[in-house]
Amino acid sequence: MNLIIGSHVSYKKDTQLLGSVKEALSYKANAFMFYTGAPQNTNRYEINDALTMEAYQLMKENNIDLNNVIVHAPYIVNLANSKNFDFSVDFLIQERERCELLGIRKMVLHPGSATEGNRSIAINNIIKGLNLILDIEGDTIICLETMAGKGNEIGKTFEELKQIIDGVNNKDKIGVCLDTCHISDAGYDISDFDKVLEEFDKTIGLNYLMCIHVNDSKNPISSHKDRHENIGYGYLGFDNLINIIYNKKLESIPKILETPYITKTDDDKVREYPPYLFEIDMIRNKKLNKNLIEDIRNYYK
Repeated sequence: MNLIIGSHVSYKKDTQLLGSVKEALSYKANAFMFYTGAPQNTNRYEINDALTMEAYQLMKENNIDLNNVIVHAPYIVNLANSKNFDFSVDFLIQERERCELLGIRKMVLHPGSATEGNRSIAINNIIKGLNLILDIEGDTIICLETMAGKGNEIGKTFEELKQIIDGVNNKDKIGVCLDTCHISDAGYDISDFDKVLEEFDKTIGLNYLMCIHVNDSKNPISSHKDRHENIGYGYLGFDNLINIIYNKKLESIPKILETPYITKTDDDKVREYPPYLFEIDMIRNKKLNKNLIEDIRNYYK
């Protein structure tokens, strides 16, 4: 099986896409995902085309397909909210334009939260917003993420995502990103993933599945908490996640890790280090590293 595996990486002003590629390669990844700026705000800076072209060359030399590179929209954008609707639409139009400039064809988006209480109105707002965004010419697909159901989140069931997709005019510009932690927290039993995938296919259609976020969960099924855990160290379990990652029906879909950084005290300062080099190694070898935390702390001396 041709495993397409990577993680979230940084995207910095001075190095941009080139820096993101270099970070992904340091984890021995062949896919990656990034925010084009800080996820907690909408401040963005101009894209440097020279750095983008250098990134393309480095990707070519290391067999990273641009189709397996993904942008994640900031989580503060909320199409479901009537009060901030125009702002969210305008920002996402600009974010999609940035994806086009970078050559990125997949942008993951949290559908939104029904902050005003009415889920039906919220879903209609999301549909209206997506149509305003996707009716503009462009190739970048918006991938709606499956959500854990925390608070009033929209997208905690496949049926809700289906309802949104049904309302989108340009069906070739909409997709789904499945998050393993989120669907478990929402109540789907990933220990029987074939059944979950069958339900997804029946409700939405596997042709809409564009990306998979691979995360373990700090909480049991149906907890609606959305707290990621390192691979094999949470309630989902290593074997269940390996079964998802190596499912033959998902072979062509990029799998992206968003697991927590490991903390370590250096010189009386608490620092955080990425686990992705070690987690990707575990996934490739299909063997749980029971010393994962300590190995990461020792590696980043």
